[in-house]
Amino acid sequence: MAQLSQVARPYAKAVFELARSGNDYAGWSALLATLATVVSDPGVAPLLSHPKVTRSALADAVSQGLAGAQGSAGQNLVRLLVDNGRLSAAPQIAEEFEALRADAERTVEVEITSAVAVPDAQQASLAKAIGERLSRQVKVQWEIDPELIAGAVIRAGDLVIDGSAKGDLARLQTMLAQ
Repeated sequence: MAQLSQVARPYAKAVFELARSGNDYAGWSALLATLATVVSDPGVAPLLSHPKVTRSALADAVSQGLAGAQGSAGQNLVRLLVDNGRLSAAPQIAEEFEALRADAERTVEVEITSAVAVPDAQQASLAKAIGERLSRQVKVQWEIDPELIAGAVIRAGDLVIDGSAKGDLARLQTMLAQ
């Protein structure tokens, strides 16, 4: 999987530069998400490497599936990926692009899992505190997991803050085992 992300990175950077120069991150995000969905479809995926499907036919079919998104630049991307045999990397290209976009827009997706439902006022306060700590705009996704017993687990990229009772018990167990 690491190899596929290495293949995807230069394409994602090139698309990111196009998006930045045109100030159209959302449009390119939508195109890449749709492209990733199309090539991941179980009915389409086998066609990507089928020997009887020509590159031209494949590029035309995928371009039609994108409904002209991003105009000729979007179609050029599809043709480039098809010509280089990289169309199957579209999901990774989309993922890499989103990481570049989040960095440029200074945003981060945060997942907060709590033991119980959190009131709206507390949600807003916690989101604001996390945003200040990370110096970024946060997009929070809330989940509930009663197995945490109490507290919450916050995940933002590589950062994990485990303030749950379950996490405290696991740390105590590790300390006692030493």
